[in-house]
Amino acid sequence: MEFSNKSKLLVVDDSAFMRKLISDFFIDNSKVEVVGTARNGKDALKKIQSLQPDVVTMDVEMPELNGLDALKEIMRVSPVPVIMLSSTTIQGAENALIAMENGAVDFVAKPSGTISLDLHKIKEELVHKVEHAAHVSVTKLKKANVEQITTHLHKTASFKEDRAVTKPPSNQMANIANTEDAKKNRWNQKAKKIVLIGTSTGGPRALQEVITKLPSTIKAPILIVQHMPAGFTKSLAERLNQLSHINVKEAQQGDILQNGVAYIAPGGSHLKVEKRGGSFEIVLDQNEPPRSGHRPSVDVMFESVSKVSDFDKVAVIMTGMGTDGSKGLIELKKNGNVMAIAESEKTCIVYGMPKAAVETQLVNEVVDVDNIAEAIMTYLPTVK
Repeated sequence: MEFSNKSKLLVVDDSAFMRKLISDFFIDNSKVEVVGTARNGKDALKKIQSLQPDVVTMDVEMPELNGLDALKEIMRVSPVPVIMLSSTTIQGAENALIAMENGAVDFVAKPSGTISLDLHKIKEELVHKVEHAAHVSVTKLKKANVEQITTHLHKTASFKEDRAVTKPPSNQMANIANTEDAKKNRWNQKAKKIVLIGTSTGGPRALQEVITKLPSTIKAPILIVQHMPAGFTKSLAERLNQLSHINVKEAQQGDILQNGVAYIAPGGSHLKVEKRGGSFEIVLDQNEPPRSGHRPSVDVMFESVSKVSDFDKVAVIMTGMGTDGSKGLIELKKNGNVMAIAESEKTCIVYGMPKAAVETQLVNEVVDVDNIAEAIMTYLPTVK
């Protein structure tokens, strides 16, 4: 028997047409081979146990056992990386977020409903996500502790002195020691601050872990780029707003930056900042092309804010595929006082974006996701 080192994919969809279409995407793929298909959640559970796939694509809307309920059971009985396929409706967006809370690696939005005849439009995205998801550690996909999140809603977030922090490797620190020491000496706790967060694959759960721990009294606005298609970022903002002490909203053209408010870049628009009089306004740009395939792009947001000299910046790069954010971080560091935090490999679903940031040799702290909020707050003015 011929041995294959390809990742094994199980395709789950109640439509035979969709199962065939998705399977065909991987014909002649050098990294992934389809080892089977399943017509619903119950069938998927049986096939996962018998075929032992490395990754699963699964439709959300299916009879007998839908994708969300099947996902919960899969993560309980036979954990495996799952990419969900979701409709672009409001309910579809909410279901995609629920799926990621319950352990899905990521999702892909179907272009036109349950049976998408034009599914080829998202072929490249789906194949790319499947190839990477096959190598995600299932131990990192366990559901977040709901009781812990609920606790955050009933008490003011507290920040411990003994948080676990890792500095970048010593050889990297040595290369930037002089410039970074100089910047630390100029870091003024009383100066105006802005927090910038960039994330991608695994980001919604990481954002929930960080944003829910920030106190309502935080003396800084927060700008967030999460790689997501249009329509899904609004649901993410509303979900985070319900769980958090701070206000969270999908950014709108002309929003005036305010302390204690987090602005999430809408899918399909780059998020930029401009000074108008004594205020700072959000500019949403749908004309500038995607950067490295992304709009919104973390690089674009970082580069825009690097031109604003009125703020000291705290830049945070968390879990995600690719290198988005690293070029923008270089621009931020060139043009002002910046403290950079990268999520540790230990807690990243995908250690791509933080790894690229660390490799710039400009990251000040490498921190587990559950301690990132604490790390942010150490650089901001103390609330008395």
